[in-house]
Amino acid sequence: MSSWDPKYEPVIGLEVHAQLLTQSKAFCGCSTNFGAEPNSNVCPVCLGLPGVLPVLNLSLVDYVIRMGLATHCSIAPRSIFARKNYFYPDLPKGYQISQYEEPICSGGFVEIELEDGLRKRIGLTRIHMEEDAGKLIHDIDVDTLVDVNRCGIPLIEIVSEPEIRSPHEAYLYLAKIRQIVTYLGICDGNMEEGSLRCDANVSVRLSGESELGTKTEVKNMNSFRFVEKALEYEIGRQIGLIESGEKVVQETLLWDSGQGIAVPMRSKEEAHDYRYFPDPDLIPVIVTKEWIENMSTTLPEDPTARRDRFVAEFKIPKYDADLLTAEKPLADYFEGVITNLKTKNEENYKLASNWTMGDVLRVVNTEKILLVDFPVAPAHLAEMINMIVDGTISGKIAKDVFEEMLKTKEPPRAVVERKGLLQVSDTAALEGIVDQVLKQNAVQVAEFLGGKTQLFGFLVGESMKATKGKGNPKIVNELLRKKLEELKK
Repeated sequence: MSSWDPKYEPVIGLEVHAQLLTQSKAFCGCSTNFGAEPNSNVCPVCLGLPGVLPVLNLSLVDYVIRMGLATHCSIAPRSIFARKNYFYPDLPKGYQISQYEEPICSGGFVEIELEDGLRKRIGLTRIHMEEDAGKLIHDIDVDTLVDVNRCGIPLIEIVSEPEIRSPHEAYLYLAKIRQIVTYLGICDGNMEEGSLRCDANVSVRLSGESELGTKTEVKNMNSFRFVEKALEYEIGRQIGLIESGEKVVQETLLWDSGQGIAVPMRSKEEAHDYRYFPDPDLIPVIVTKEWIENMSTTLPEDPTARRDRFVAEFKIPKYDADLLTAEKPLADYFEGVITNLKTKNEENYKLASNWTMGDVLRVVNTEKILLVDFPVAPAHLAEMINMIVDGTISGKIAKDVFEEMLKTKEPPRAVVERKGLLQVSDTAALEGIVDQVLKQNAVQVAEFLGGKTQLFGFLVGESMKATKGKGNPKIVNELLRKKLEELKK
């Protein structure tokens, strides 16, 4: 539910900058490594020193084409770079290489899924290539420092149409953009480190009106939660101004997460204030049909399509599928487990889902490791599940086996054999243990026979304890029921 007067409708457009996972910068060979010593990954080209010439990194073009195809854009056969001119301390050249009149991608859309299950398409105006500016570091002792390592880092800017109608829709859209760029492997999606950044254009109008209100731009939102909070605040502020008879001023605002307010930064520039003109040092980018076709063969399965396939093919709940496909490495891991299951059926798929969502993610999140570094391979987890299904080990023993696999990276069968954890399924051996448990717990047996049926669980537990967890639970349950039925007669 919105927190503002329903007679007003917000109109939101997002500009998302994604830092690309190339090894070198957009127009020079400097490293893009994050966290390097300040001002160490620089050269005359990214500093814009006189007489130097930029050379386009073709990986930048590959990546933007992949993003354009994944979001259903038209890929321009010819696009050009432009100089976006403005003065700021972290921009040593005095201009930023970007695209303006002829971007490489246009049109297209991103689809979000609303709470009621309906899907909504958010149109894209354009996706274009550009380079990043540097970074200002505000230090109490020396005021402000400039780190130009980030100058020249390759970016794509994804500009949506003003079709987002609530802060929550903006959250869903941004989350979808992050999912797409990480699935494509072109950006790590880390908002905290600045590799995914979002600016929002916000205005409000009376519901049902078609004319747009005066917009403001909100910057400095470095988490999904802050994007939603900042938009809630700015929509409420604009409605408050209109209701009190004041005018909304077109300006740029910075989100202050500590105070929970948006602070004015400057009056909003129009595009022509940047004095865009074609960059004379860079030739047009020509994209052939063959290039586009080659890039289309490298696209992974769309995450939403993969989610829907998991539900249809593996019959797992939508909740499971949403979680398992949120990140590509997790979806790949789960599908690797499924591939190695001996018996492929709905029950075993759900078992694989439970182990992946529960035990695997628990370790990944607790240890803060990547799935690529996870010590239990998908094939080994599947082998362990196979052993549970065929009765070689119990579910309880499987927990111990899993913990041992985490430590040693051994296959589950090697762990089971080394530690003597094979499940006891010998009916005669288990029958003797059950008889002993019933004899030792005569009071509880009498109470059970007197109507306290909840004590059955206690007797199962005691029996499993007597087998040191190795007894086949199914057989133990069957024997107990049989023995207790006999005692009733």
